[in-house]
Amino acid sequence: MHLLALGLGSGLSPKAPGTAGSLAALLLFIPLAALGTEWAVLATLLACVLGVPICEYTSRQLGGDHGAIVWDEFAGLWLCLLFALPEPVWWLLAFALFRLFDVLKPWPIRWLDKNLHGGMGIMLDDLLAGAMAAFVLLLVQYAFA
Repeated sequence: MHLLALGLGSGLSPKAPGTAGSLAALLLFIPLAALGTEWAVLATLLACVLGVPICEYTSRQLGGDHGAIVWDEFAGLWLCLLFALPEPVWWLLAFALFRLFDVLKPWPIRWLDKNLHGGMGIMLDDLLAGAMAAFVLLLVQYAFA
C-alpha cells in the first residue's frame, strides 16, 4: 500500500514531490490511454476509490498528510486527463492546469484541504483540483481545438 501511496516512489523526490508524483502519473496515463478509454476510466475510478484507504493507511503510518503521499495527485490528474484530447499538447496543458489548481488551492479546494482529514481529505482536495482543471481544459479545448 505504501508503494502506491508514495506514487510508486515518485513522492520520495526531495524537491516538489507533488509535481514529481504528477509527472509520474502523466507518464503512467499514456499507456493506460493507449489501451482505450474504458481502461483509462476504470483505472481512474479504481485510483479514486482505492486511494482513500491507501492514503488513510499510509498517513496513519507517517503521522498525517505527509508530502510524500502523492497517490491523490495520480487520481486528480488522471481525472483531468480523461477530458483531454489525445494529443501531447492537451495532456501537458492538463498537467499544468492540475498543478496550478493543486498548488494555489482556490476555494473550495483550500477549505477541503484544511477541514477534511485522513484518506478522504487527502483525496478529495486533489480530485476537486482535477475536476476544476478539467473544466478549464474543456473550455480551452472548445475555444482552440
